[in-house]
Amino acid sequence: MLFWILIHLVTRQSGVTQGHPDLLVRPSTAAVCDCKSNSCRTLFDIIWGCLATLFACTWVALHQNVPGPDLGHFALLMRKLRMMLVTIIAPEFVVGFAARQLLSAQRISKEFDVSKTHGFFCTMGGFVSEEGHPVSSIKQLPAYMLAIRKIKKADIEDKSKGDALSKGVAIAQGLWFVTQCLARISQHLPLTELEVATLAFAVLSVIIHLLWLQKPLDVQQPIVVARSEVEIDPLQEEGITPIKNRFHTLWQKLAGAIGGEHNEYPPFSSTSVPSFYSIEIGTKGTHTLVNLAGVYGVGSIFGSIHCAAWNALFPSMAEMWMWRISSAFIAAYPVLTILLMIPLGAWAQDNDIAAAVLVSFMLFGFVVYPLCRLFLIMLSFTTLRSLPPSTFVDVNWSNYIPHL
Repeated sequence: MLFWILIHLVTRQSGVTQGHPDLLVRPSTAAVCDCKSNSCRTLFDIIWGCLATLFACTWVALHQNVPGPDLGHFALLMRKLRMMLVTIIAPEFVVGFAARQLLSAQRISKEFDVSKTHGFFCTMGGFVSEEGHPVSSIKQLPAYMLAIRKIKKADIEDKSKGDALSKGVAIAQGLWFVTQCLARISQHLPLTELEVATLAFAVLSVIIHLLWLQKPLDVQQPIVVARSEVEIDPLQEEGITPIKNRFHTLWQKLAGAIGGEHNEYPPFSSTSVPSFYSIEIGTKGTHTLVNLAGVYGVGSIFGSIHCAAWNALFPSMAEMWMWRISSAFIAAYPVLTILLMIPLGAWAQDNDIAAAVLVSFMLFGFVVYPLCRLFLIMLSFTTLRSLPPSTFVDVNWSNYIPHL
């Protein structure tokens, strides 16, 4: 509800773009802010504040799974850059990933009487067997739990590159940016499209940080644990669900990518877990449902925040409609996908036509969605070339904090 109130307030404060095309032309950025009666900010201040927040929302917020052995510094850098790119294009996927890992850590903590930090370390591939394979499923854990319990929580936290203070600073950065935007709305000062886009990232960043608050950050080396007397059936653990035809194959892969399923991941022949891997939460349906709620629910909120700039002043009609169409698609596509998957999801497991419909719709979204995200990113910067003078008026904080 708070997200929709925020969107309503931002929409109200935006200028009107409908009507004669000339109304879309902004005043020149050369307009001078009246610093005698208002504090001012520059275009550099706007861009720097947004980029600093975007960096905190992407690079700093990422808590990756433990990488494979013997990766060089360049390979590790490229691995994080790839995940950063995913976060920029589709941050809701990272939110769904973080939500799955939190629930996985809670399940491990409850079932095996260990800390959530132990649970996170399990689901991120932090524990490996003496053969070098990750202990990364509920079926494996009983055989290694005796050794895992002997490892202190402090020893796991010592491997983390971030503590509660550094994570708190990143959360504070996101909350401060949100506060600034709300203050501008309260004082009827316009937000740039770049600030609206950054606001969407800031909201999701705070959610991601809170979900991963107890997850170790940037762990490079796993901890080796020994197996106890409990036996594991490798064939049962490796079991892969057979897939019938090409439509079902593609549908399973697409649903697995979104639903966080890793049916084809073999822990007994791997040296690390996949980048977006998390231990199963419960039943397969529960695992998928939680991830879909995180991905599509947050995705709709992310697009809706961009829709808050629906009535903002744009330099041209083309840019206005590109922003409107892109933000509306990002907000509506997750809802339409859920509405389509409710009647066809179970049917698609056995029916070729239902599987083909879902595959076609999801492939359409996988192509158009990144394009819409790229359009919004591009427009966030191109629209900075022409801003109204009131954009450069800074927030008067003395309205909220006397004698400031």
